[in-house]
Amino acid sequence: MTSPTPSGEPAARPAPIRVLIVDDHPVVRDGLHGMFGADPRFEVLGEAADGAEAVRMVPELRPDVVLMDLRMPVMDGVTAITRLARAGTPVRVLVLTTYDTDSDVVTAIEAGATGYLLKDAPREELFRAVVAAARGEAVLSPAVATRLLGQVRRPAVEPLSQRELEVLGLIARGSTNREAAARLFISEATVKTHLLHIYGKLGVNDRAAAVAVAFDRGLLMPGRS
Repeated sequence: MTSPTPSGEPAARPAPIRVLIVDDHPVVRDGLHGMFGADPRFEVLGEAADGAEAVRMVPELRPDVVLMDLRMPVMDGVTAITRLARAGTPVRVLVLTTYDTDSDVVTAIEAGATGYLLKDAPREELFRAVVAAARGEAVLSPAVATRLLGQVRRPAVEPLSQRELEVLGLIARGSTNREAAARLFISEATVKTHLLHIYGKLGVNDRAAAVAVAFDRGLLMPGRS
């Protein structure tokens, strides 16, 4: 019920926040559509199944907030965010994804995302985030904020060299020191030296930890290690 104004007339209800949902999974789109569509604070303008479709739809629909997945076919979320930013489109993009690695978060924000939430966020947290994003406020899920704070506090480390990345990539695929040496045409002792340097730079003590940290920081990518 709206509160009366001093003149006795009912106060006008604020215009709903216009939302565009972008995700390649129909079940996710249906769930988000139903959730936001049932709340009078929001109006769902439409759905897009990939970034390219979203880039086409935004100028036509003119949403206030785009809920953007990251990893989609045809065009991924970061590319779509970049295209919208370059076009000068005055829309707020709130990333909603299952991925919270440092590289995903930083890349999305650098591309122009207003906020970054995980898909396991509670309903009310998601609603608050969309309202805040519509106001132009930066929004980060608690888990993502903690990760970024840890990254800022982490002492700067020397980056891995190209050769060290090659060694680590082979180790990630299960190669022994001897096998990595043969693949790279270097001695096994040199591989061990590279690994020691890698451990020092990543702040770890063994191969498994080095590989895990490398994936977490985006130095290695699944399927491309």
